[in-house]
Amino acid sequence: MQTKTLSPGQREELLKALKERFNTNMNRHEGLEWVKVQIKIEADTEKLWSLNEMERTGGKPDVAGHDKTTGGYIFYDCSKESPEGRRNVCYDPDALDSRKAAKPKDSAMGMAAVMGIEVLTEEQYRELQKLGNFDTKTSSWLKTPPEIRKLGGAIFADRRYDHVFVYHNGADSYYSARGFRGSLRV
Repeated sequence: MQTKTLSPGQREELLKALKERFNTNMNRHEGLEWVKVQIKIEADTEKLWSLNEMERTGGKPDVAGHDKTTGGYIFYDCSKESPEGRRNVCYDPDALDSRKAAKPKDSAMGMAAVMGIEVLTEEQYRELQKLGNFDTKTSSWLKTPPEIRKLGGAIFADRRYDHVFVYHNGADSYYSARGFRGSLRV
């Protein structure tokens, strides 16, 4: 089993990248202070590990919200395109198991669970798109309502023609330009 802790070097490198991204993209989190965010994430080694997984797979996580009731911060994958290290995957483990041939390496929901993050919902994806133009060449699986998944489908989204489009596909499908974006509450 993989250990969910970072070495001091990994920790320092991650915090440096997160701080730089935070400071470069203040429009995503106006009024928030990095020092307070850093205190929160350093207090939870498992969340720090999950943020590192988001970073390692190309997600470029950044603060996209603040929950005033709990004081927590919400990170979204803010890479311009769907994270490269999470593409070419079907929707969930059931879809992966159902494929008889040409199986992808993994599933979006399976990878997210291992990483300790949540796949973005349609609502979260639309919130993310208000912060910039994401997925203009790729697409991302979204958390699919149970009534759609029960029938074998799954939803994904992208941004084209300056609009966010949500589509459907068989949950067992996978494409080189489709991955998934995650969220993490710290």
